[in-house]
Amino acid sequence: MDTEGGRGFDPDQLSRSVIAPPLQRRLAVDPAPKVVIDLNVAYEGGLLSARARIAELVRQAAESLGTDAAEPQPLGPTSQYVAARLPAEVVRAVARLDREAAGGRPERRAVHRIWPDFKVRALMNRSVATVKADAAHRAFAADGSGIVWAVLDSGIDGRHPHFRMHRTVELDPPLAHKDFVTGKDELALEDPCGHGTHVAGIIAGELAGTTRKPLVAVRRERDENGDPAFIRTPVSRMVGMAPKATLVSYRILDEHGDGDTSTVIAALNQVQQVNGYGRELVIHGVNLSVGYPFDPEWFACGQSPLCVEVDRLVRSGVVVVAAAGNTGYGFTQAASGEANAGGLGITVNDPGNAQLAITVGSTHRDMPHRYGVSYFSSKGPTGDGRAKPDLVAPGERVLSCAAGAVAAEAEASLGPVHYVEDSGTSMAAPHVSGCVAAFLSIRREFLGQPEEVKALFLRAATDLGRVPDFQGRGLVDLMRAIQLV
Repeated sequence: MDTEGGRGFDPDQLSRSVIAPPLQRRLAVDPAPKVVIDLNVAYEGGLLSARARIAELVRQAAESLGTDAAEPQPLGPTSQYVAARLPAEVVRAVARLDREAAGGRPERRAVHRIWPDFKVRALMNRSVATVKADAAHRAFAADGSGIVWAVLDSGIDGRHPHFRMHRTVELDPPLAHKDFVTGKDELALEDPCGHGTHVAGIIAGELAGTTRKPLVAVRRERDENGDPAFIRTPVSRMVGMAPKATLVSYRILDEHGDGDTSTVIAALNQVQQVNGYGRELVIHGVNLSVGYPFDPEWFACGQSPLCVEVDRLVRSGVVVVAAAGNTGYGFTQAASGEANAGGLGITVNDPGNAQLAITVGSTHRDMPHRYGVSYFSSKGPTGDGRAKPDLVAPGERVLSCAAGAVAAEAEASLGPVHYVEDSGTSMAAPHVSGCVAAFLSIRREFLGQPEEVKALFLRAATDLGRVPDFQGRGLVDLMRAIQLV
């Protein structure tokens, strides 16, 4: 049974604990886990009072146990979540003290639920034509001008020449790049991982080679021994889906491509602040090429803190595009005992399970009708039976900007490179982000109408002849979306 607005998995409301089941198990093995505390929105005095009460409870618990504990930090000035790394015994004590002080009155409890701070991971020249972005550039000048897109990822390498022509990452106040990993915002335009720069290059930017300075792009191949090798590939020009769009780098992943849900939520809250919580849109869209697998024991599908914040951001007027995930392939065991490899359903990752996000699966770079949906692309429906993914876009062997560890691997054998290929729904999502940014730049009446934009792009999608649980509505089609209006 799901209670209290469907915000958590609750098989037995009579024995409900404010400490989520996966956190209870983690407390048994982790002496100091990172936790996200979901505040009680009905608390007397409101969220600010609940936040202050949580800080007081943490101090009381730490003092009574004779230990140290960090004060929980809010994930935004008006966020209903706070996060901290707390000793396991302090987490239990906070829940107990809060329950005892409430005396059976729900409005006196400051804590709604305590979750683990789940880990999230980082999930062109030809693919521009696949989604008809090149045709839209020529026919409609749909180039992303005047549109701002936030890239929540491992950072963007601001020195890459791909972003120089259109000043893609140069911002004017109130816009600013931010690093939610280290707190040093100047590092938001660095990308030691390389994932965020690759994603950003698919959305926006442009670079053309010359006879004197040709572009250096490389693809991965395997040699006669099956070992990976890098092969130079001729490319004269590389262009993003919305080349003239402006990108804001919100760094939420570290140099290994790892991050926490609390960091993602803090970045989403920052978008809300910049936009005045929907009063004046400065950032028009968000790309989330990150995620983690959904488990129904944690919370109702689509109702995790991260999914709730995504839906809230969309309702404020911002388009949110999320990668479906790369967990759509695995093994099942037959009655004979044999293991059979194949596609796996109900594998869409969070935050792709968010109802209002545009959730994107992966297809082939330039032959989607022949090859269909990528084997790795997470498949629907959602855990509660909703249709997802929404669309598919190129996600196999996509060329985009090289930076950080992604570039270093290729440069070790070939020297400096501009572009490398990578695969995953992480590459598919920015194709859709860029297409939507291009659309909004010439159909500005749809700014602040993300649900209408989503519905339009779903209507415009090209059917690949695959089942909806694999392809959603089909391949994103920018030209058709423009012509539908």
